[in-house]
Amino acid sequence: MAVAIITGASRGLGRALATALAERGWDLVLDARSAQPLEEVAAALRKGGGTVRALPGDVSDGGHRVELIAAAWELGGLDLLVNNAGVLGVAPLVPLEQHPLNDFRAALEVNVVAPLGLLQEALPLLREAPAGAVINLSSDAAAEAYGTWGGYGATKAALDQLSAVLAVEEPGLRVWAVDPGAMRTDMLAAAEPDEDPSTVPHPDDVVPAFLRLVEQRPPSGRYAAPSLLESR
Repeated sequence: MAVAIITGASRGLGRALATALAERGWDLVLDARSAQPLEEVAAALRKGGGTVRALPGDVSDGGHRVELIAAAWELGGLDLLVNNAGVLGVAPLVPLEQHPLNDFRAALEVNVVAPLGLLQEALPLLREAPAGAVINLSSDAAAEAYGTWGGYGATKAALDQLSAVLAVEEPGLRVWAVDPGAMRTDMLAAAEPDEDPSTVPHPDDVVPAFLRLVEQRPPSGRYAAPSLLESR
C-alpha cells in the first residue's frame, strides 16, 4: 500500500488531497496544528477502510517532523511527501513597508525551513520507494509581483528554488513545486477579507491536477494546477 505524508491536512487543499488519496487506497500520515479538526478528518477517512494516522503538531518543531517520518516508517515506508502546511506571515496582508519582521521570520520558518527539515528526514524513505515523490506547495505570488503579497511570495519563491535544486540532487525522485492557483480557503479569506471569493475554485476542484502528477509522474519541475487541468 502506498503511503503519503500530508502536512496542513485538517482543512483546505490538504484535507481535499488527503480525501482523494484515501479514496484511491493510500495509507496516510496527516499533520495539522489543531488536534480536534485533524482527528475529525482522520476519522472520516478511516471509514473507507484505509489506515490514517493523525499527528497534531507544528511542522516547525523538529521533534514533530521526526514523529511524522516514524509514523510513515511504521506504515511500511514513504512514497509521497506533500509539504502543504503554510502561513501568510501577517493577516490581512500588508505592503512590505508595513510587514512586521518577526512575522516574516515566522513565515520563513514554517514555509521554507520546516519543509526542508521534513525533506531531510524523509529522503532515506523516499529513496527506497519504487516511485518516491515530493509535492511542495507553491503560489503564483512566488513568480508574480502582487501588492501586499511580497512577504508570503518571497517564502514560496524560496521553496520553489529548494524544489528545483532537490530535483537536481535527487534524480531518482520526482520533485514537483505546484502552484494551485487561487482557492476558496480560510487562508485566502484571511489574506484579503474584503475580496469576494464566490468565483474562486474550491480546493476539491484543484485536486485532480495533483492526482495527475501522482498518477502520471511527469518530470520534476514547477507546475501550475490550472494548466494541468486544462491539458487533461
